[in-house]
Amino acid sequence: MSNPVPVSRGIHRLAVILAGYVVLLITAGGWVKSLEAGLSVPDWPLSYGMLNPPNWWQIETVRAEHGHRLIAGVALILTVVLTVWIARREERLWVRRLAYLALGTVLAQAALGGITVLFFLPTAISVSHAGLAQLFLILVVTLAVVTSRFWLSGREAAPGVDASRMVVLTSATTIAIYLQILIGAVMRHTGAGLAIPDFPLVFGGLVPPRLDFAIGIHYTHRIGALLVATLIFWTLGWVLRQAIQETALSRPASALAVLVLAQGTLGGLVVWTSKAVLPNTLHVGTGALLIATSVVLTLASRRLSWLADRQQATSLAPVVEMLETEHVTT
Repeated sequence: MSNPVPVSRGIHRLAVILAGYVVLLITAGGWVKSLEAGLSVPDWPLSYGMLNPPNWWQIETVRAEHGHRLIAGVALILTVVLTVWIARREERLWVRRLAYLALGTVLAQAALGGITVLFFLPTAISVSHAGLAQLFLILVVTLAVVTSRFWLSGREAAPGVDASRMVVLTSATTIAIYLQILIGAVMRHTGAGLAIPDFPLVFGGLVPPRLDFAIGIHYTHRIGALLVATLIFWTLGWVLRQAIQETALSRPASALAVLVLAQGTLGGLVVWTSKAVLPNTLHVGTGALLIATSVVLTLASRRLSWLADRQQATSLAPVVEMLETEHVTT
């Protein structure tokens, strides 16, 4: 068992709070897009020439856009605090570098948000803004996991659990979810959310009778949803069969299954309600929860697998040393 790395428990708590707050921030961004309110405040970084324009909450679109900016500002402050705290207290160089990367990412995200407004919502920048937000969430969730008691304790997996078999599967699931979110962002920002007007069928069948960009990106998003759901339930099935007693794996795997069912339902509601604001916004927020949970599961499986490999190498070291000694002697 490895020696625990001394670190402030407050750092972990702040990282968890920030991760939850970033999910809220991404959801707020989804609300802005659902209302098509991205240009309701036409200047940046100020709002109508002010830090906080009077009575901004009285107009729904301005409330969404300016509120999103206020939430983003608090996220930036929390990230600065977390980064400085980690820089002063964290002994692991790679964790400090991860914190610096998170801070750089949120600064770049703020710049992209400004460019999006100043250049009147270009699709490429808007999609990049959405994708970078998810990367920022991944970095913050990673910081929360690597400063957790689970990670620092060096606790090995429960007896009989071979976490190494999950590493590839969980990594593939996380990558698939991220790509699915990017495809969804392209679909939203090109106005293709209702290009296929029915659900779960596609124009009454399984395959579109014709293809253009809007139908193609929408259909790709649906196929991607099936792939992500398959990977998640494959993961859950493995955990239930092989590692149900290992809570570091079983809890996030179960949460993923619940979230993907909720996400599929919300996706259907988006179509059935012709992109009503509430299901559209919740669909974005649940996507963020999905990738955050998948990152937790991926990191847990990698940590348990690494500890198992290290323990095996430690147990074999005396045997290797003895064989090397015998070889030198002979």
